[in-house]
Amino acid sequence: MTDDGRVIALPDHLNHWVATQRWFAGRGKVPRLVSIGRWTLPATEPGVDIRTELVFDESAPTPTLYQLPLTERRLPLPGGDAALIRAAGGSYLYDGPGDPAYCLALLAFILNEDSAVPGPADAGARGELLLDAVPGDGPAVIVTSRVLSGEQSNTSIILDGVDAAGGAVRPVICKVFRMLHGGENPDVSVQSALARAGSRFVPEPVGCVVGEWADPMRPGSWLTGHLAFAQEFLPGVEDAWRAALASAGAGEDFSEQARALGEATAAVHADLAAVMPTREATPAVIAAELDRMRERFHGAVRDVPALAGYEKAVEAVFRRAEEAHWPRLQRIHGDLHLGQALEVPGRGWVLVDFEGEPLRPLIDRTGPDVPLRDVAGMLRSFSYVAGTVERSAPGNHPPVRHQGTAEWGAACRQAFLDGYAARSGRTLAGQEALLDAFELDKAIYEAVYETLNRPSWLPIPLEAVRSLVSTVSV
Repeated sequence: MTDDGRVIALPDHLNHWVATQRWFAGRGKVPRLVSIGRWTLPATEPGVDIRTELVFDESAPTPTLYQLPLTERRLPLPGGDAALIRAAGGSYLYDGPGDPAYCLALLAFILNEDSAVPGPADAGARGELLLDAVPGDGPAVIVTSRVLSGEQSNTSIILDGVDAAGGAVRPVICKVFRMLHGGENPDVSVQSALARAGSRFVPEPVGCVVGEWADPMRPGSWLTGHLAFAQEFLPGVEDAWRAALASAGAGEDFSEQARALGEATAAVHADLAAVMPTREATPAVIAAELDRMRERFHGAVRDVPALAGYEKAVEAVFRRAEEAHWPRLQRIHGDLHLGQALEVPGRGWVLVDFEGEPLRPLIDRTGPDVPLRDVAGMLRSFSYVAGTVERSAPGNHPPVRHQGTAEWGAACRQAFLDGYAARSGRTLAGQEALLDAFELDKAIYEAVYETLNRPSWLPIPLEAVRSLVSTVSV
């Protein structure tokens, strides 16, 4: 027990259930979870108790805090088998996002700006509206909820509702952050700042839940951070990854869409530079960033032996970047790729998921950064589309590069850069070496990921490494 009086070991059935979830960081291991705080929500449905446990994994080599919303029912939830954690002793325990009672209570908590004040040994939470208008611009009754499939680091809930006259209102998507950090979550702060600036390239935020909990690493101290984020949901739209994959597979030109995506990225960068802090890229900042790139490369060589032969060439790319012109640092997306852009009819491209790379420390995701990091991420994504199409071609085993697919990727990359330059009002001339370094850093990360998760896909990032280092002399 801590000085705050609350460290409660969770039962084994919760440890084993958490071990199976995609958002759990300790893949292949069963955690040893203790609850360091709890807050509750009122349920409008009888026979249902709703609580959220903030749980700390004592067995993890890196201190990790998770959010675990739970509902406990006296009767089973119809159609709730996928969310069922345990049934025993006349009680049914469910993962909260899979239970409509939790989903409705959570959104009501946000819209009503309610508070659950912490006691001396518990967690607290409060709902906050982020804009004056909410979806439907008036009271709504939520009629259905469902969990969005495919999420990894978080859990997103889609809520559909009707107004007082029975007409449909704009749906809401509520993201429940599973891995918690003290401080602002950039998905909330960055997207809200863009919306307040009038950007049409982001979904409209609705509200958030801000939590307060005892710091498990510093007894007697408290942390504050975001627990959930609600925003408008854009139904029936396709992300850029799927659209580009279909285009490349059919041999269709995608340059117009790629150019528009470059323009949208530049517009978001311009708005972020206008409404959030910026700072100069000093020699110390540049040296620190390149040191991190070198460190990531040397770590990658241990996992990907095929990278070992590129050490001198990689260092040459980094040295060129050090001598290049670095733009002023500003807030960026932080994890930009084709899957983070939605094509909305009549509106164009909309960028989503401003949380940044979830596995990076929060402090690294909430400060000014180099906008070319986002540009490099999108360039790599276009190359991945081309590589994916090559791998999936019938009879193409082992994969062989096809000139048409390679040309498709090159055309999209150039169109994206042209659109970015046109909207930003400046060319990227003089920054090619810097862009190469960020793209190389991303490709090295991809090589590690593929080695650990999809070894047969390793040729895609290795080809990028070969291409990027081939233009430098060592």
